[in-house]
Amino acid sequence: MVVFPLRFLLVPFLMNILGAAQYMMQDAALMNYIDQRLLSLEKRLEKCNQDILDYVEEFRDFSKMVLSRLAGLNNYKAEVKNEVENLLTRIERAQRDIDYFGSITSSKTCIDVHEDLVKQQLFEEAEEKKKLKLMLNASCDHMLAGIKSLKVVKKTGDKHGSWMKDPGKKHTKIYLLNGSVNNVISEFANIMTFMESNHTLNARRVTLPFPWEGTGHIIYQGFLFYHRYGSLNEIVKFNIQKRNITDQMLLPGAGRIPVYQLSPSTKIDLAIDEQGLWALHAEPETGGNIVITKINHITMAVEHTWDTSCNSKDAEAAFIACNTLYVVYNFPSGGTSRIQCVYDVLDAVNTYEIPVLHFPKRQGSHSTIHYNPKEKQLFAWGDGSQIIYKLYTKQKV
Repeated sequence: MVVFPLRFLLVPFLMNILGAAQYMMQDAALMNYIDQRLLSLEKRLEKCNQDILDYVEEFRDFSKMVLSRLAGLNNYKAEVKNEVENLLTRIERAQRDIDYFGSITSSKTCIDVHEDLVKQQLFEEAEEKKKLKLMLNASCDHMLAGIKSLKVVKKTGDKHGSWMKDPGKKHTKIYLLNGSVNNVISEFANIMTFMESNHTLNARRVTLPFPWEGTGHIIYQGFLFYHRYGSLNEIVKFNIQKRNITDQMLLPGAGRIPVYQLSPSTKIDLAIDEQGLWALHAEPETGGNIVITKINHITMAVEHTWDTSCNSKDAEAAFIACNTLYVVYNFPSGGTSRIQCVYDVLDAVNTYEIPVLHFPKRQGSHSTIHYNPKEKQLFAWGDGSQIIYKLYTKQKV
């Protein structure tokens, strides 16, 4: 009687245990399934992340390649631009030569030249000289006879640079342009302020939108005229007070070789004399001889060009005074600077009778020499020193 109830109670108990075991097996299978799915998702996420990293790396390499190609294209564009500018210059010179040869061909090929044609040619040459004398003010009749003395005003700045006054203004401001590549002008109230030991604190700094190249810049009537760095032959006209670019021009034939062999950073040297703005440069076609160009400083247009007999070899600087070019030569290792080539654009000076003129009491070299027509002095930069030379002058003969 007791066994039957016990069996009756044991059967449900076992059924419960078996049911619980079945549920546990199902839960274990479900957990295993979920774990496998999570592992699969983790692997897919890891693969996705690796794919993203590979894509980023590939994109970086592609970006570097594109930037490199763009840099190459920019260089190629600059080279093509320079070649086009050189080609245009050569075409202009070729056209000028063609016109010249065309004008003299008849006189060379024909033995019996008509007297009227000769008279006409002489008349045209005389008219051209009259126009040049009118343009350049023939009343400017003095020439350099000697260099009287020098004064070292200060020694500051790099080996190369330039300093000057504005001969077209009444003020006494001094301008310092340090280095052969820079974009900051230092302006001083007067020469005494410039000579002070803490002169940099008293300077007004003027920043240019584009840096200059070389040391051949000039300041005239409130404007800085300079060769733009990175360009072949672009001259920029910059208003110092308003701090903006007023005008620009390209100087034909310039920029391919240095204007002075001993100052290789200067491809274009700008100058001021009693007649206004000039530009000096050298060309391979002229054998390295210096070319003079008269520029209208207001319109930035070329007025006339002269091919001189003064060579750029062993030249370190030059300046123009009263329509006359004076080229300064030196030794590559440095020494006594001397003027031994003179060229007058109006042929008013017998250059063969001018003796060699030496710069006094100084051994070294000049980075730049500029003539100030207002004070009749030379403002020079020599090995980091700012120098003033006083001049002897005499009447042109």
